[in-house]
Amino acid sequence: MTSLSFTHRYEAALTEGLPPLLLLHGTGGNEDDLLPLGRAISPGSALLSPRGKVLENGMPRFFRRLAEGVFDEDEVRMRALELADFVVEAREAYGLGELTAVGFSNGANIAAAMLLLRPESLAGGALLRAMVTLKNAPIPDLTGKRILLLSGASDPIITPDNAAQLAASLRDAKADVVAHTLPTGHGLTQQDVTLTHQWMLNKRT
Repeated sequence: MTSLSFTHRYEAALTEGLPPLLLLHGTGGNEDDLLPLGRAISPGSALLSPRGKVLENGMPRFFRRLAEGVFDEDEVRMRALELADFVVEAREAYGLGELTAVGFSNGANIAAAMLLLRPESLAGGALLRAMVTLKNAPIPDLTGKRILLLSGASDPIITPDNAAQLAASLRDAKADVVAHTLPTGHGLTQQDVTLTHQWMLNKRT
């Protein structure tokens, strides 16, 4: 669907009272990639899944990078605010409540930037393989926002120290952060699905 500012997929809620999810794909993904994950972690939730507007060698992303793990902070900020504006549009268009982000890799990074730069745009987020993208990020008040961070112990892209630094910055902003380091690399595993599903269940209680 392209009627809003991002090409996206939308699936209406099947069950009332469940949190709507904003699904944010990794590099090379698209608006279809995380729909199965969304259905698995919160069956019946409304799903909003945009496609990143930036192309890297033909692969969609949510923001440009200078090299692996090297970011243009101005670009990250611009794209995070752009995506936050889309969330406002989509909530109005589809009649949605506060969205919980579920992002993988590049999608997790843009979700973290949105939480830091436009905290009102998200209720919280499950950030799978996220890393620090803003070295001089503001420290907003994230009180009441629940955030799940799942990292890989053998991730070749994100060091454990980097993931821990992101968790610390979100805790400094008073978010309720749950962080786990899993015995895996950068790719997602069944353990990611299980832990995120459990986190979503706890989020509703």
